[in-house]
Amino acid sequence: MSLDGWATSAGTERYRERFREIADKDHFRKGQDLWLSSIGVGTYLGDADDETDSRYAEAVTRAVELGANVIDTAANYRFQRSERAIGAALRELTARGYGREELVICTKGGYLPFDGEPPTDVRRYVEETFVKPGIAGFADIAAGSHCMTPRYLQSQLRQSLANMNLSCIDVYYVHNPESQLGAVSEDEFWKRLRAAFEFLEQSVVEGKIRNYGVATWNGFRAEPDADGYHSLESMAEIAKEVGGGSHHFRFIQLPFNLAMPEALFFQNQKFGDDFVSTLEAANKLGITAIASGSLLQGQVARGLPEAIRDPLGSLATDAQTGIQFVRSAPGITTALVGMSQREHVEENLQLVGVAPAQPDDLLSVFDQE
Repeated sequence: MSLDGWATSAGTERYRERFREIADKDHFRKGQDLWLSSIGVGTYLGDADDETDSRYAEAVTRAVELGANVIDTAANYRFQRSERAIGAALRELTARGYGREELVICTKGGYLPFDGEPPTDVRRYVEETFVKPGIAGFADIAAGSHCMTPRYLQSQLRQSLANMNLSCIDVYYVHNPESQLGAVSEDEFWKRLRAAFEFLEQSVVEGKIRNYGVATWNGFRAEPDADGYHSLESMAEIAKEVGGGSHHFRFIQLPFNLAMPEALFFQNQKFGDDFVSTLEAANKLGITAIASGSLLQGQVARGLPEAIRDPLGSLATDAQTGIQFVRSAPGITTALVGMSQREHVEENLQLVGVAPAQPDDLLSVFDQE
């Protein structure tokens, strides 16, 4: 039996109240009428084995106990194992008294996921799993690995719900839609994205998801004339055309960290007659921005110079410093951090009680580099 419900305003407020004695007042931020923690759990990295599954389930459970109620995954992460580990964590959290309405569960569809481990014959797997059942044709699959047709997303959404034992997902992202742009024309790309958004709006009506968005790696950081560039304003316009003024395209996810600060500083998004940063465009459009790659897979979690550490509060570890930079950026609601080990969860979530850095301190990080 699936875990019914979804994150609610009252539920996430109740979760926030659990930490009122220890959390800084800016740790929880309002996004789409929900209270989201400034640090969330990412589940991308790790071996595809039972031991890593168990560690992830324990890490997610511990993170929720320590003040992180945003949990992020994707169908293809660790060959569906990350979603299943989250399902195990949710069962344990339910037993410990946490309600489904307190937690914001996010996943993604787009890349063709394997099941548990890589197949010996990838093309045969794709043909047997997706093509022969009519879920996707080879022409729908860009670069042999990415698809976002309504029928394909429908199958992926059903699979993700089953993997996590849920009846509804709070945020469902189209995963790296820029992957399509190397294979199809821009006109065809927008046609495909529109069809995806139409399906996702219908999924909201059916109660399978609450919100949707796009999770990108390069799309929102690219130059406006680059082949893989995404216009957030254009995406919002399509969402309004297919879903009306109360459409549910309400989240974006993009990398933001000490080594990749473009979301805050690069004014590459056309908004009206001006160019603004992606974070400013999202704010103007009422879209909640979530940061991925907050530690760039550990690359900005060690060896930071004092010129960076000092303005961010001279915290105990470089990992905390990197996370502090991301969660302090104006416009970032949640900094996602990959955490598959309990000790990393406990180290990183010490920041729950620490105030974010001030904007001037963020700027000084780059002035002193």
